[in-house]
Amino acid sequence: MSEVLNPRAGTASDAYHRVFEMSIPLRWGDMDSFGHVNNTVYFRFMEEVRISWFRELPLTSAGVEGQGPVIVNASMEFLKQLHYPGDVIGRMFVGTPGRSSFDTRFELYRADDPATLYARGAAKCVWIDYAAAKSVPIPDALRRAIETAGPAA
Repeated sequence: MSEVLNPRAGTASDAYHRVFEMSIPLRWGDMDSFGHVNNTVYFRFMEEVRISWFRELPLTSAGVEGQGPVIVNASMEFLKQLHYPGDVIGRMFVGTPGRSSFDTRFELYRADDPATLYARGAAKCVWIDYAAAKSVPIPDALRRAIETAGPAA
């Protein structure tokens, strides 16, 4: 299940608005020798949500060949252990974009425990020209996708 969300909604912060949500199955191999989902897997969940959101945006016809996002920092706050089996619900929030960057926030819940926040993370995305290896302005199509989510109803 994935969906691009239009209205501001969610809990990340008043300065951010929710743009995407998806379900990700927990796999047996996600667990470590301590019997819980390994910390590195939380970052993979955050990446999967972010990349899935990008795939649903109208960027293929926006003249962005040779350009794309890079992550310049990422963090995660581990609030409660995740255990196999189950599904993780990942929610993505974005802040007001700058010239070439925007901040993202993430929340991870279990599908069978949707009221409990298991982890929250953040990542700063910078839009770059890959060949030049330098930042460039965020494409208009991406800027619109970030900005048109609108305020909460």
